[in-house]
Amino acid sequence: MWRTKNVFVKSKIISSRNYATNKSKIIAIRREDQSVWERRAPFSPNHVRKLVKRGVKVIVQPSNRRAYPMQAYLSAGATVQEDISEANVIFGVKQVPVEQLIPDKTYCMFSHTIKAQESNLPLLDAILEKRIRLLDYEKLMDEKGIRVVAFGKMAGIAGTVNILHGLGLRLLALGHHTPFMHIGPAHNYRNSSMARQAVRDSGYEIALGLMPKSIGPLTFVFTGSGNVSQGSQEVFQELPHEYVAPEHLRKAAEHGSLNKVYGCEVRRRHYLERAEGGGFDPQEYEEYPERYISTFTKKFAPYASVIVNGIYWAVNSPKLMTIPDAKHLLRPAHTPWLPTSVGSPALPHRMLGICDISADPGGSIEFMNECTTIDTPFCLYDADRNKDTKSFSGPGVLVCSIDNMPTQIPRESTDFFGDLLYPFTFDIIQSNAQEPLEKHNFSPIVQGAIIASNGKLTPNFEYIQELRKQSIKTKHKADHREATEKQVLIVGAGRVAAPLVEYLHRDKSIGITVACEQHDLGNALAQNYPGVESIYLNAKENDSELHELVRKSDVVVSILPAFLHPIVAKACIKEGVHMVTASYMSNEVKDLHQAALNAGVTILNEVGLDPGIDHLLALECIQDVQNSGGRVTSFESFCGGLPAPEFSDNPLRYKFSWSPKGALSNTVSSARYLRKGQIVEIKEGGELMRAVKPLDFLPGFNLEGFPNRDSTKYAKFYGIEDANTILRGTIRYSGFAQAAEHLQFLGLLDTEVHPTLHEQGPEITWRKFVCDCLGLEDSNIFYDNLKNKIIERTGSDVSVDILEELGLLDEKTVVKCGTPMDTLIHYLSTKLALGKNERDIIILRHDIGIQWPDNKKEARGINFVVYGDINGHSAMAKTVGYPAAIATKMILDVLVTSILIGSLYPSYSIHNMF
Repeated sequence: MWRTKNVFVKSKIISSRNYATNKSKIIAIRREDQSVWERRAPFSPNHVRKLVKRGVKVIVQPSNRRAYPMQAYLSAGATVQEDISEANVIFGVKQVPVEQLIPDKTYCMFSHTIKAQESNLPLLDAILEKRIRLLDYEKLMDEKGIRVVAFGKMAGIAGTVNILHGLGLRLLALGHHTPFMHIGPAHNYRNSSMARQAVRDSGYEIALGLMPKSIGPLTFVFTGSGNVSQGSQEVFQELPHEYVAPEHLRKAAEHGSLNKVYGCEVRRRHYLERAEGGGFDPQEYEEYPERYISTFTKKFAPYASVIVNGIYWAVNSPKLMTIPDAKHLLRPAHTPWLPTSVGSPALPHRMLGICDISADPGGSIEFMNECTTIDTPFCLYDADRNKDTKSFSGPGVLVCSIDNMPTQIPRESTDFFGDLLYPFTFDIIQSNAQEPLEKHNFSPIVQGAIIASNGKLTPNFEYIQELRKQSIKTKHKADHREATEKQVLIVGAGRVAAPLVEYLHRDKSIGITVACEQHDLGNALAQNYPGVESIYLNAKENDSELHELVRKSDVVVSILPAFLHPIVAKACIKEGVHMVTASYMSNEVKDLHQAALNAGVTILNEVGLDPGIDHLLALECIQDVQNSGGRVTSFESFCGGLPAPEFSDNPLRYKFSWSPKGALSNTVSSARYLRKGQIVEIKEGGELMRAVKPLDFLPGFNLEGFPNRDSTKYAKFYGIEDANTILRGTIRYSGFAQAAEHLQFLGLLDTEVHPTLHEQGPEITWRKFVCDCLGLEDSNIFYDNLKNKIIERTGSDVSVDILEELGLLDEKTVVKCGTPMDTLIHYLSTKLALGKNERDIIILRHDIGIQWPDNKKEARGINFVVYGDINGHSAMAKTVGYPAAIATKMILDVLVTSILIGSLYPSYSIHNMF
């Protein structure tokens, strides 16, 4: 009894102390004036009552628009008055008009400035000028980066009610009466319970089979699983529904029942994948979002009737749907199966509506560059980028993107939000904006949400100024393109694209368009180099679009995979446009020689590193020798892109700065070369790694080399037909070949389809797959026994070390890619990716044997070494991208000169670098 009483007394003392501490605190709840519809408040009367009881003075600015009446706040103990200047901390919901900002105060609101949103930058400027401390609710996050104060769930509820209402109107305009016609906009209902009842009533009619057959199954795709998505799905679940896994969405869209609707929750791992090698690693994505692309418009959008988007979009993250994506999806010719019935109008395409609850202009739904409003909640967006807010019957998709959805259910939203904000209130109200931020002792959650203080941005938000600069540069994009004299189309946006674009971008008379399937990579280039235009293009499938883009260009640079160059080359020949590639000239391209000659078109190949720079350095020396009367008796050349020595910390002593598939498939390729007059041939399949020799031309590096492709053809190309040794090869650090050979022994570099790796098969781990490769049925074999089996297969315990260091004996799930080679490449492309603070190195070596007329012999060595820039261009990108750009510029300069002197274009044809 005594202990209980003592605890009670202690509690009373603490409460009294808190009361005394809070008694001097004065806060204000300001009037919302950002929209006539804004009826929310940060705190309800119930929250105010709790604050007043704890000694806080609460001033409420009068407003007859607020969902809770003034009398309710007065009854809770608040002071209702116009003047709120007495308060140290002012709470609101939406942005504050600049002229109403009071200097040296702390303001809490959704400022919508953290992405340098142009429309709100004047607000941010005024906040800095008036030395206001700004706390943005959007950045109140826990240690995992999850928002702790938000209207998200309420936004999801209101948004889904709205899109169901709009869906009824849109379908009616297309000629179909549906049960959705009985659902009104969210603000028509007294509360969400009444709105849900209307949805349930519509669902009852759907279950009775009253949906027109001509519409077909309706599918709803919800992006994300957070509060917004949860609120959205709560409303959706009032309809007769069935959820399907993401991989089954298409089947539901094509063969589902009309007596229900289908839902599909799509998370990041379902639609984001690494641009190089595929797969999704959540930790890597958080650190390097620029490495990822979105596959949403391929995998899900074509089979969605309604998309409910509730994901947060961060700058530099892949967009869910880009402008070119929308153009592609909204063209009837590109849509999947759609139902029709006699006498009933057919739908123009599968996608009927998008509810963009994130309401982030130009964000994850790129074409929504401005929000809709509660007054005008919908617009029709079509494939030609037109927006119609006055009709439901035109072409396109119906979009609802209201940025203040929760205000349509204002009382519930206020209660919900206030419950989340209240626990942080006493931390926030200690703020005194006239004192330095450092003098305060805010919790990490509150500290992390303070964007500006004492006239400057806080360190975590200084990036806003950089985003602002980029935005200003982007404004000049259209003007720049109008002023350009020549147009270059770059097809592809892979690892070598940045230096290529950067070099051409130096000449402001050149207009640059980057067209690629990985549209986020193109967007990143356009963001870094103002004036560059990024366009979606699948060169393999969209032949007409490729031709259209080529037709508008003067030179096309293809940095696509080599097997796609012939497609681009044919388009260039047809449209009379010159082309540059950095790849080896394939037989398919070579066969186009006469067609290119007839069209007066240059197709310039092999202007990269290897091939490219290696040719130039070789020919420079060879021709110098021959011009001086000498004869080249032998030519050996080795080249390789490697991690800088300090970053070669893995069994392969290798990291990827170019195509992962090219690097590993090279280890099982064939090779042919001339050695002391004898032709040596190495068959495809694994013999190559036994033809390795040490290289000692740079004593400080521990290097090895092996032959590459057919070296003998260079006898004619280089004009050294009487040389007795001709060898071109690949450079790696010592240990690479041994590790690759052990991987071959285990079957991990096989190129044939493996039944265990079928994408529809059961999940397996790397340890299980290694057991399969060894022919072991029991993957739970004792670990030491497994190691012994590996040693038996390879003949060395080194193989165990290699597998362990690479994580190939771990219980980590395999991302299956059909063949062992492709599956391992996918895994290693992430495991052995060059890190953000790492750099690569290019090493090229020519050894040339010379015999002079007096029979004297000479051995010349040519070294070419380039380091990459940490957090900049890689050495590989520089040595491939810059030569291709220089060649492009040379062709453009010829064209400009021809135009200036009034001459005709010369006749061009297929060329390689030499």
